[in-house]
Amino acid sequence: MFAEVRELWSFRNLVGNLASRDLRSKYKKSVLGWSWSLINPAATLLIYTLVFGTFLKIEPPVAGNGSTKVFALYLFAALIVWNFFNAVIVGSMSALTGAGPLIKKVYFPPEATVLANTLASLLQTGIETAVLVVVMIVVGNVSWTFLLFPFILALFICFCIGLGLMASISNAYYRDVSYLIAISLNLLFYATPIIYPLDTVPETLHGIPIRAIIQANPLTEFVQASRDCFYLLRVPSAGSIAWMTISSIGTLVVGWFVFQRQAAHVAEEL
Repeated sequence: MFAEVRELWSFRNLVGNLASRDLRSKYKKSVLGWSWSLINPAATLLIYTLVFGTFLKIEPPVAGNGSTKVFALYLFAALIVWNFFNAVIVGSMSALTGAGPLIKKVYFPPEATVLANTLASLLQTGIETAVLVVVMIVVGNVSWTFLLFPFILALFICFCIGLGLMASISNAYYRDVSYLIAISLNLLFYATPIIYPLDTVPETLHGIPIRAIIQANPLTEFVQASRDCFYLLRVPSAGSIAWMTISSIGTLVVGWFVFQRQAAHVAEEL
């Protein structure tokens, strides 16, 4: 594994160039250009706020400052995590297939395409996080706990890369994977407490420990940690940090080995 990591590091400039290419092509021939990087998440936030916060009247907890109680902010703190996860997984599925012609012509570590996609997705997350921080400062819900988010995000990047590697190599061999993952992402969104607080989920449903199942989902811990940092202004629990660390490192290692085992002949499949 260490040899592959050193080789990948030697191609770091290529990763940067691939990420830059993805960013340039993202809004190519678009009138509004990079404005869509704000319009898209803002539109999603508005829709979910209207449906779940206004129509269904889901009540958020009181924010860390003891007075703010805004569903849109509670939701936004979770959406920045989900949006990054969704962008990495969806982008990874086409990372290898999209770079097929290049891989056939020039040798480079195929996992570089997944890392480039992750790097490009990280820029969007940075923009969304900056907007959230500014809004929290304006409403007076601010604390040093904001500084914990880069650590949480670093763990989450490892987690997403691991899954992205598996999704990418699987889709290169079996194109049905992209359709299955699209369905799974829709289910996973509602199986993660993004639009609702975890404590509103019943502990058991028809004898099934539904809350424990949702809480075992690693995405739940990352969403909760983001809300702890930005909305509730508290430090995530030691148990939460431990679970995020274990799941991130474990997913990255498993994803790396799965990718490496299948990557040797991937050019033939592209």
